[in-house]
Amino acid sequence: MAKGSLRWLAFGLLWSIPPAPGPALAADLTAAELALRIEAAGEGRPELADLDLSGLDLAGLDFKGADLRGSVLKQANLEGADLGGANLDLVILRDANLKAARLNDVSAFQTVFSGADLAGADLRGARIVAKFERANLAGADLSGATLAADMTNQSMGLMRAHLTKANLKGARLAGAALSRCTAEFADFAGADLEGADLSRCELAGADFTGANIAGADFTAADVRGARFDDATGREQTIGLD
Repeated sequence: MAKGSLRWLAFGLLWSIPPAPGPALAADLTAAELALRIEAAGEGRPELADLDLSGLDLAGLDFKGADLRGSVLKQANLEGADLGGANLDLVILRDANLKAARLNDVSAFQTVFSGADLAGADLRGARIVAKFERANLAGADLSGATLAADMTNQSMGLMRAHLTKANLKGARLAGAALSRCTAEFADFAGADLEGADLSRCELAGADFTGANIAGADFTAADVRGARFDDATGREQTIGLD
């Protein structure tokens, strides 16, 4: 097996292991030093890969198009930051504050958003295979986003979006691709799921109360115990009895 394949396989295994308690956060750069590095990139792409930026206050910072692959931003404050078009592959954003952040058109392969606050965040058109367990996505915009399983990397196991117990109240997911996602006990109350692809998703115990599910595809999805009280457009769904 090639070295590159071994590296991805190793990361795939680590991705599934819960984090162990560690020492106090210690970032590689200060917030001011990071801002200077971004400014120095000028019109070019800021190169910020493989950095530990845990715990930094980066609220409102402009990361547009930055390469952050493999960086760690645990508990960082990114409220209102602009990460549009950034490469967030393999990035750890566990428990980070991303409220109202711009994440439109990002690439987020095997990214960890577990426990993060993404309330009101803009993820339109994003390409995501990430962990969102217990994340707050209330009011977030994922219109046209792709969170479907990556069927091209099955030698590493099924890579898919994990939304177990995530808060998606009032989120916009119209036209989003979520096929094969796991979203058990996720809260989709009042969310807009019109035309979304939820086929083969694990949705046991999920709450779709008051959600718009017109045209949504639930083919072969596990909806045992899921709630659809007052959901609109149910008669227009695909694969939902």
